[in-house]
Formats: sequence, structure tokens, C-alpha cells
Amino acid sequence: MTTFTELLSYEDALASFDPVMGLEVHVELGTRTKMFCGCSTELGADPNSQTCPVCLGLPGALPVVNAIGIESAIKIGLALNCEIAEWCRFARKNYFYPDMPKNFQTSQYDEPIAFNGFLDVQLEDGEIFRVEIERAHMEEDTGKSLHVGGATGRIHGASHSLLDYNRAGIPLIEIVTKPIEGAGVRAPEVAKAYVAELREVIKALGVSEARMDKGQMRCDVNLSLRPGPEAPFGTRSETKNVNSLRSVERAARFEIQRHAAVLSSGGSIVQETRHFHEEDGSTTAGRIKDNAEDYRYFPEPDLVPVAPARTWVEELRAGLPEMPRVRRNRLREEWGVTEHDMQSILNAGAVDSIVATIEAGADPAAARKWWMGELARNANEQGVVVDELPITPAQVARVAALVAAGELNDKLARQVLEGVLAGEGSPDEVVEKRGLKVVSDEGALGAAVDEAIAGNAAIADKIRGGKVAAVGALVGAVMKTTRGQADAARVKELILERLGVSEG
Repeated sequence: MTTFTELLSYEDALASFDPVMGLEVHVELGTRTKMFCGCSTELGADPNSQTCPVCLGLPGALPVVNAIGIESAIKIGLALNCEIAEWCRFARKNYFYPDMPKNFQTSQYDEPIAFNGFLDVQLEDGEIFRVEIERAHMEEDTGKSLHVGGATGRIHGASHSLLDYNRAGIPLIEIVTKPIEGAGVRAPEVAKAYVAELREVIKALGVSEARMDKGQMRCDVNLSLRPGPEAPFGTRSETKNVNSLRSVERAARFEIQRHAAVLSSGGSIVQETRHFHEEDGSTTAGRIKDNAEDYRYFPEPDLVPVAPARTWVEELRAGLPEMPRVRRNRLREEWGVTEHDMQSILNAGAVDSIVATIEAGADPAAARKWWMGELARNANEQGVVVDELPITPAQVARVAALVAAGELNDKLARQVLEGVLAGEGSPDEVVEKRGLKVVSDEGALGAAVDEAIAGNAAIADKIRGGKVAAVGALVGAVMKTTRGQADAARVKELILERLGVSEG
């Protein structure tokens, strides 16, 4: 086998090959207890403190299915336009790995709870691309291995490994797409948009926080190339556990270029798992994955089949919330923004924050302005999404109210937001501590204006002579004198009044 380290340019790769993708997304459900036992799912507990005979697979322990887990799975299936099985079973997926205490994973094999659905996703230019769903099935998570002593945190080079079984048995839904064809050059964008839309659906349903940075949602990116749309599928690679939207896109793009380089050089693609590396967007080989791999699936003998009543399924369907794309279109019309602006808000993760700020009393334009301006910039600098910033929509609404009331100008408002983010208290407390209120005393403003005019006689003469645009220099002088705490619009009015000039 020849190893290729060079990549074909993306343009050349897509000129010669047609990409086909398959995306497998694992979602950790937000239930209070595990899938088959009563152990807590709360994060942050001491290692191996949230375990019992059932999730450790001890002899004689009998599992009981989590009803909320079943309900969450049905809601996800319905939201993805799937058919819901009238009868399905759990199965044992048998394989050995140290983080599998039972030496098998309780999953679903040939009888998933939901199947044959689709999700329409909107690309950045507004195009709608339909991703077809093969299945959404229930399973349990494995434990967590901590490899100690190596440089990378992986097993290679580690001196020893530690095992934490707190995560073993946590409910998961695995959502598997059908082969995604026809995306062409936009395949990486489609992959990112699909996972982003799926995350929004999951969050809207309230079944998981779907935080990719916390491992609550992970994506395996399967990719292959073929000479053209009519050719059979090529050999695929599977990049495992990709944990951000940007990384999903980068992983797909890298694999397209890597596959193309191998195939263009006369090599063959090895069907294998791959590791994604955040630092440079590359992937490296994991393990060979043969189609003939036998997990010896058989029905789980300790669990009864799941047969959701049709009346229950329809009740759940009737109770589904407004889906994210429908909601975004409604909000876009209510806010009067363009498709591009709405996409930017979505990309920033600011939709819910803006909605909550408006509900707290802010004008829609003001809410968008602060979340998509100062706060988005701050979030970008910290490498987080805006709703992770230490500021609430109510606090942003209060800042907007202070601006609307003339007690703050934009410059001062930015300083107030800075103070809130720094933990200095509420907006009003920051204003008080920093002395940031707008100077509204007409006498003080008038004195500052007179001083600016006297100190800039030449500019004042230009304004009297009809060059009203020059007033900006005098406004700037007053703002400097008042340390930016004057209302610039009022300052301009006073200057023109003093000089006997009409702005019109």
C-alpha cells in the first residue's frame, strides 16, 4: 500500500471526481438517568461514581428501558419526517473494547425506531438541499478512556490508560443519512449545513442541548469519490467523532482532496476509520474497517420489544414545536432582514439570544445590532458562540433601553457591555461604577460647545460659510472634552444653533 501525503487542489479534485457522503450523527439525550438503569447522567461527577450492576454489565443485572429516551427518539424521528416503527427491538452489538463494560453495546440493528425520512437544509446562498435520512436508532454510549503519558492523548505512545464508566449507558440517538449525492463542489458546505440544521432541530425539540464542544453531538463523516454521477460508489473512509460544524466541513474537504490525490496517482483507497486533527484540518489513518466485520448482532433477550401506540405517536406529532427553518423564515419577515442577514445570525448562533432580548423589551433592530456587533466580535475573539458569553438577553435589553432613553450613546454602551462581560455587575451597576452616563446637562454641554467654537475659529467660519460637513470636527472636540459622554446628535444641534446655521 502506498501512502500519499500530498493533496490534490480542491478545484482539480472536483473537476475529476464526484463526491458521495454519508453522515452519522450521535446525539446524547438530555435524560436525567441512563438508558437502561437509574444512574444519573449529570456531568462532572467523580470517575466511576455513577455506575451500577446494570450499566457495568454484572451477572444477573436486568436492564429496563428509559421511557423518556423512547419518547425523545420518536420526537426526533417525527421532526426528521421519518416513519415511526410500530414494533422494534434492541439488539446486542458484540465487540471487545476496554470502555465497554459489558463487552457488547445495546443498540438497534435491523429494526430502528425511526426510518426513511429527510431534512431540508438551507445553504448560504439560500439554496435548499434535501438530505435523506436512512434511520434514527436508539443505543447506549460507551465509557471513556483516558490515555496517560503520551504526547497526543491517544493510545499510541501512552504509558497506561484509565477508564471512567460514568458515561457508559447514557442514551444516544444515532441518525444515519442515506448516501448524499449531487452536492458536487458544495459537498463540504452541505455537510456543515446538515449538521447545523440537525443541531437546531434537536435543540428545538428540547431533547438535548446538542453541545458539540461537550461531546453531546458528534459526527462521523463518510466520504468516497467516483468518476462521475453514473459510476458506482467508490471505497469510503470514515472520519470519526468530529465535534464542530467547521470541522465537519474541513474534514469533508480534506478527504475529498486526499482521495483525489490517491486515485489520480493510480492508488487505491483503503476502507478505514480516520482521526481528524483540529490544528490543521487534516485526517490520519485509524483502523482498517472491512465490510465483512461481524458484530454478531442478536436481539437483546433481557428487553421487551418497543411498540409505541399510534395514538401516542400522533400526540407527540401534534405537540412538536415550530421547526427551526420555519421559525427562521417567520422571524426574518418579522425583523425585516435579508436571507443573507438571517444566515449570518444563524451562523453566529444568535437567533435565540436575539429573540429573548426582544421578549425582554428591546427593539428588534437594537437586539440584532448588539448581538451581531459588539457581542459577536467578543465571542469570536474568545472562540465561543454568542450564547455562551456571560451576559443575559435581559441585560442586553437593558443596555438597549438606556441607549433609547438617551442615557448612553453607542460608545458608552459598548463600555457597559464590556463591564458586564468582565463580571462587574448589571448594566446599571457598570454605568454607576464607571461613571458612564451621557452628559445631558444643557449648561455643561453649552459650555463645551462654546469652548470648541472658540478654540477652532477657522472651522467655525467654514461652517458659517456653508460648509456644514465641517461640523464633525467641532463635534469631535466636544466629545473629547466630555470623554465621549455627550450625545453627539445634541452636540451637533447646539453647535449649529450657536453658529446660526441650518443643517438643511
